[in-house]
This record gives sequence, structure tokens and C-alpha cells, in this order.
Amino acid sequence: MWQNQAFVVSHADTSPFEGAGLRPFFEYRDLGIAKATGGSFGAHVIRAVPGAESPATWHTHELDFQMVFILNGWVVFEYEDAGEQMLHKGSSVLQPPGIRHREIRHSDDLELLEITSPAEFATAEVAAP
Repeated sequence: MWQNQAFVVSHADTSPFEGAGLRPFFEYRDLGIAKATGGSFGAHVIRAVPGAESPATWHTHELDFQMVFILNGWVVFEYEDAGEQMLHKGSSVLQPPGIRHREIRHSDDLELLEITSPAEFATAEVAAP
């Protein structure tokens, strides 16, 4: 009936942001999607750590799907073959599997929603395109 998924609700007041995540200049709020889907999908609200900057390292992710939606503030990403992209509140980006990219800079009030498949994936530093 539920096709390998569980019902889950996440509330901001009971699901805190944590520093443990892919990038030390961000904090992550797990929305419970990974557990509810057995790891098939992941979803986080990610926010900037005020005053912390990105080292702007080129990298790739080994996954099938990655979508980012900006909830607040702004961020500048750079993508191979697409150049710099400034995303602001209400912007979204679909990052194709394996695309070389980097986060260049962001506002201190940045908050974004990231949805991935699978929930856990490998990240590798790569040379600039």
C-alpha cells in the first residue's frame, strides 16, 4: 500500500539544525525523508552559518537527482558549461548527476531546501572545468 515509504511530518520547533553535514559553513535540518524512504530520497533545509565562507572547491556528487530551492537569502553557484548562477529567494536549480560545480558565496541569511536521490551519496573534489 505505501510502496516502501512511511508517513512522516517534520516541524521546525522539534527538528533542530545541526552542524554535522557535508559542508562546515552550513547547518542542516533533516526532514525525515531519508528514514521514511529507506534512503531512496533525502531532504534537508540548509542554512548558512553567519560569517562562515565557502572555500569554493569544485566537486561532483554521485547521485541520481539533486534539486535546490532557495527559501531565504541568496547564493552564487558556478557550474561547468553554465557559468555563475545567482539564486535568490524563490529560485531553484536542478543539478544534473555528476555536474562539476562549486558554491562561491552566499548571504548570511541563506536558507535552502535540498532534495536528493539517494539520501546518501559520494562527493568528490575535482579539477575546475
